[in-house]
Amino acid sequence: MNSDHTRDPCPWVILNDFGGAFSMGAIGGGIWYGIKGSRNSPRGERFVGAISSMKARAPVVGGNFGVWGGMFSTFDCAVKGWRQKEDAWNAILSGFATGGCLALRSGPKAAFQSAVACGILLGVFEGVGVLLSRVFSEGQRPQAPLPPSMTPQAPPSSIPGLS
Repeated sequence: MNSDHTRDPCPWVILNDFGGAFSMGAIGGGIWYGIKGSRNSPRGERFVGAISSMKARAPVVGGNFGVWGGMFSTFDCAVKGWRQKEDAWNAILSGFATGGCLALRSGPKAAFQSAVACGILLGVFEGVGVLLSRVFSEGQRPQAPLPPSMTPQAPPSSIPGLS
């Protein structure tokens, strides 16, 4: 797998990923808690309930996503520097370390279980990504020319004088 030269260098990609993950979590959390706040409010207060629920919970979800994204990106940069390679194993190892670190306060057993679950999840993501890239690149492969023995031959002309 070739490296992605369009991304920023490692110290800056961490901040970029943190901000992107925060934004994604805040937007998703805003939608989720807007609907939830609206449904749990009395009939005349649905809009106010939606806004108040969004203001209270969406930044928390965004912060949680941002911490996960920033920590994953930090571990990804560290693993890239350590292994001197860019492949799917970097994401799997980074996911393993991120899951373990985020669950450390629950004890070593919970941290290990979370690390394994996160590593497996990232492995599935990487596997699906590789599979999709192979499927979508199938149509773009150049066709190899057939050997002369396998090329279809035109039937001899049945019109007299053209052979």
